[in-house]
Amino acid sequence: MRRIVIWITAMVMLGAYIAGMAKLVKADRVAWLQGPSGHCEEVPQGNSAPWRVVLLGAPGVGKGTQAALLAEQMGACHLSTGDVFRHADGRPECEQSVAMQEAMEFMRRGELVPDATVWEMVRERKACLHCRGGFILDGFPRTLAQAESLQTLLVREGLALTAVVNYEMPEAEIVARLGGRRTCEACKAVYHVTERPAKVDGQCDKCGGKLVLREDDRPEAIKVRLEAYERSTAPLISYYQKMGLLLRVPATGSAEEICVRTIVDLKGRRLKGFAEKLWAAAENRRDT
Repeated sequence: MRRIVIWITAMVMLGAYIAGMAKLVKADRVAWLQGPSGHCEEVPQGNSAPWRVVLLGAPGVGKGTQAALLAEQMGACHLSTGDVFRHADGRPECEQSVAMQEAMEFMRRGELVPDATVWEMVRERKACLHCRGGFILDGFPRTLAQAESLQTLLVREGLALTAVVNYEMPEAEIVARLGGRRTCEACKAVYHVTERPAKVDGQCDKCGGKLVLREDDRPEAIKVRLEAYERSTAPLISYYQKMGLLLRVPATGSAEEICVRTIVDLKGRRLKGFAEKLWAAAENRRDT
């Protein structure tokens, strides 16, 4: 009976917390996109237990889409390293930090940005980790070394992750999804031959540019990318599994269905945590 009462109490507490999420303010992410020189004008109101979540998943599972949906639904800030790179590409060099300038040099040469440079870009934006609404980290960490650096920083800043969501999808489905993508040569808009086709076959709806199949979206290239992802991410998944933070979420169905599935799992995890804390407190009172 005691466990039932504690579980109901935890549900009431969580319900009150969720109700407080009704009025959400979408962050403008200026501080994240611009780095130390930026300052957010729109900041989520926050709550007593902000969501701090890392998203993992192979290329093609839709991490970026889920990050945007989750940020909107949960009132957290979407912190995407990919967005940082894209934003920097159109800014004058004098407005970029040293780390960003180094990253852009690697990208212009067609080289991968080293772990140390990516980490410095995240570290100089550490204030964003304190966002009152919490954060959804998308695109970082990608390696075990980055995960360990992030954990050290979070501990130093007095913060803790809520969970690490790993989106899972069969390889055949990933190949089919990525292989169907078509990218505009001019504006880089992305379409899909079955899921999001252009109004006119082979022509961009936005600028009229030609739609092409990128070399890295060909089946043989996709398999190479997936193998590389598996090698670099397997230790990462094991690391977060041992920390008790990993949530495995099937990335099948519509984007909205996957988002609902993720939120249900996250809230279930938080509810379990509330119940366990209440139970431990009740046990302590009984022993004293």
